Amino acid sequence: MANAEAGNACLVSSDFFLAMLQLRISAATISLSLLASALVQIANATGYQTSFTLAGTTPNHTKVLILGGGMAGVIAARTLQKQGINDFLIVEANDKFGGRMIGEEFGANGSKVFVEKGANWIHGTKSNITNRTNPVWDLAQKHKLQMNQSHLFENISYFNYNGSANYSATFKKSMTDFDKARDLAEQRRKQNKTDMDLRSLYKTMGIVPKTPEENACEYYQIDYECEFYYAQDPSRTSSLASAWNYDYTFDPKIGYSDEDWLSVDKRGIAYIVQEEARISFDFSKQVLFNQIVTTIQYNDKGVTVQTTGSHHGTTGYTLTADHVLVTFSAGVLQGTDVAFEPPLPDWKLEAINSIEMGVYTKIFLQFKEKFWFNTEIGLYADPQRGKYPVWQNLDHPDFLPGSKVIFATVAGDYAKYLEQLHNHTLVQREVMEVLQRMYPNKKLDDPIAIFLPIWGRAPLFRGSYSNWGAPFVPKSSDDLRAPVKGHLWFAGEGTSLYYSGFMHGAYLEGEDAAKKIAACINNSTQCPPAT
Repeated sequence: MANAEAGNACLVSSDFFLAMLQLRISAATISLSLLASALVQIANATGYQTSFTLAGTTPNHTKVLILGGGMAGVIAARTLQKQGINDFLIVEANDKFGGRMIGEEFGANGSKVFVEKGANWIHGTKSNITNRTNPVWDLAQKHKLQMNQSHLFENISYFNYNGSANYSATFKKSMTDFDKARDLAEQRRKQNKTDMDLRSLYKTMGIVPKTPEENACEYYQIDYECEFYYAQDPSRTSSLASAWNYDYTFDPKIGYSDEDWLSVDKRGIAYIVQEEARISFDFSKQVLFNQIVTTIQYNDKGVTVQTTGSHHGTTGYTLTADHVLVTFSAGVLQGTDVAFEPPLPDWKLEAINSIEMGVYTKIFLQFKEKFWFNTEIGLYADPQRGKYPVWQNLDHPDFLPGSKVIFATVAGDYAKYLEQLHNHTLVQREVMEVLQRMYPNKKLDDPIAIFLPIWGRAPLFRGSYSNWGAPFVPKSSDDLRAPVKGHLWFAGEGTSLYYSGFMHGAYLEGEDAAKKIAACINNSTQCPPAT
């Protein structure tokens, strides 16, 4: 009897155990199902394709891979669509489109404003002579980007190390000197003379700045004006390339117009490419976010690209394609962040290393109260050339009124120095010393917020904008743009002969490369040599 009771007890215990086990299995199944559903939703939301296989397994094939989701990459993909090609994939390292068009909220709690770390202006709009329109201007109009016109050469306050100073006549002369230098560079080209850097060309014209004020004005005309698209010292800038770059954008006879429009849109200037992508692409099939390209293997048959996840816990992929369009910056191409297998041919490497990647750095400052000039620009002449010479007033009726934000701009070697310094406390000390010199009769409080974007050491960019040094040979630009083995293509602002450094340069290069790729896909006789 006791044994029977014991047996019944075991049976009851066993039934209970099985029931509990089934319950746990069901719960686990539901949990896994919910987890899988969540992962699919996350994948779709971030642009991952759930049909992709992991790195090292069977490759995922598409006709065209577009590496980079900045202006060039997005416009290239849109152009492929217009040419009837939808089998493409954009691979982007970040979780959104924009490339070097990056902004973020800045300021103390309760008084934050949106500022642009990178691209800020649209330069040149529409020619009143030829009716030729800057395509980025058209894109901004299409997506109703909020902008206001800047008056970068008329609305200026002048300072030196003793405070307010009036050297507007010196500034006007520097404008005339720069115009003469551009004309002389073009004359020398027509005479088949060797290209000179801007510093050397100025010397041949008898222009050698001697005072801090003359240096500041020259800086504004060459370094700062060229900062929009070069961010380099005049001794490292081609006079011919700078003349073409300026004239084909600002001269309405051959370019667009002599206008600069600053984005004040809270969505950021990148919105124009993000919105264009949103209305154009199927993100679940044509976009792959959060993937960093590590290796590009190519031959005369096609390409294989290896990626790694840009966030902890995300995986990489093996991707293959008939063609790949590389839209990385010149700085990235010059480095070792991406491996090409086999190594790029000598003629391509020579072109890549003929161009420099300048560094353009903005130092944003927010104060409790506005104490500075009411003009758009403040120009500061320091005994040390390039030491925080250009200041822009964002607390201006046309820009971010009430923001109490001002920013200084430095470029070239001084910008690289700040990046290596990489210390907000030391940078703040330097900029406050300059501001105190500009306003010697005021006791200035420290800013309540400071922000220093990093470009030169950023692995996805390795600089701000490309810059051709002297002697500039146009064939180098052609070689930088030229495809390799008929399947490896290149595009970006750096590949543009006339618009390097500009957003419209990236736009036009992406569009042009995509048209050529589409022509090749649709008609093999239009393909470049596979050698």
